[in-house]
Amino acid sequence: MSTVLVVGGAGYIGSHAARSLRKQGFEAVIYDNLSTGYAALVKGFELVEGDIADVDKLARVMKRVTSVMHFAAHASVGESVVNPRKYFRNNVEGGLALLNTAMDVGVKNFIFSSTCAVYGTPNTVPISEGTLRQPVNPYGVSKFFFEQAMEAYGRAHGLRFASLRYFNAAGADEDGETGEYHNPETHLIPLALHAAAGTGAPLQIFGDDYPTPDGTCVRDYIHVNDLASAHVKALEHLMGGRGSVALNLGTGNGHSVREVITMVEEVAGKTVPRQVSPRRPGDPPALVADPSCAQKILDWRATRSLREIVSTAWNWMQRSRTLPGLGFPS
Repeated sequence: MSTVLVVGGAGYIGSHAARSLRKQGFEAVIYDNLSTGYAALVKGFELVEGDIADVDKLARVMKRVTSVMHFAAHASVGESVVNPRKYFRNNVEGGLALLNTAMDVGVKNFIFSSTCAVYGTPNTVPISEGTLRQPVNPYGVSKFFFEQAMEAYGRAHGLRFASLRYFNAAGADEDGETGEYHNPETHLIPLALHAAAGTGAPLQIFGDDYPTPDGTCVRDYIHVNDLASAHVKALEHLMGGRGSVALNLGTGNGHSVREVITMVEEVAGKTVPRQVSPRRPGDPPALVADPSCAQKILDWRATRSLREIVSTAWNWMQRSRTLPGLGFPS
């Protein structure tokens, strides 16, 4: 059985990827410092508590695995603008510690959780992998740097990597075993659901004067389990001896903030209290994927709709309040 080290695996996307790996016959070992992850999300998995910069601890556990999936990044655009030091320390310095350790112990398969933020504000939408990478915020810059590091290590050291550029991950595991929880929460769908349920503040709409059909930002929302399945397919691609890849992971369909609010209200059966606030710095008007390369190379496509995304997120929010180890508002 092939063993995969899931770094940052106690977080939102990593915990879903770990379950997807297990369902496909892999063994997943979780490595997380639990600063933003939760042991409750990976119950039943081996969990090694450690920091991404602790190279001695990383090396010990990495000697037992054949591949690495790297999810251990700070990932808030707004926070990166006001606190870039935090993002470069963890996403760049910590990421390099992880990558160097993998090289030192001979792990050659590396799956990286990248982002559409590497493209910045694109000239054309939908966005293909050929779009120039010009990130406009420190978060995107940190991910762009790590992509370049993997490319250099591939040329120099034979690293086999998959750089998976997510669009907007959302939703929750259909079995209710894991889901989205950030503290503080910054993502639109859980914020809208909490606003509708009365367990959160009114939803802030950051800007309603964008050059989009209804003035609010348009994003490509992809179900987290569709993302997780792409990670497994990317790993199988690398283990099959095929070349390194950089791929967009999205649905190819964009939804505005107002469209998401409407769907939340339909699913929850409640009104979403809201107010319009000024634009946030670093927010492009529209980010929508052209996922055709991932479909061709990995034989993968996103299958879940926006309604399924919101419904699974709503179900998870109800169930999560009964789970120990999570601090959901009640």
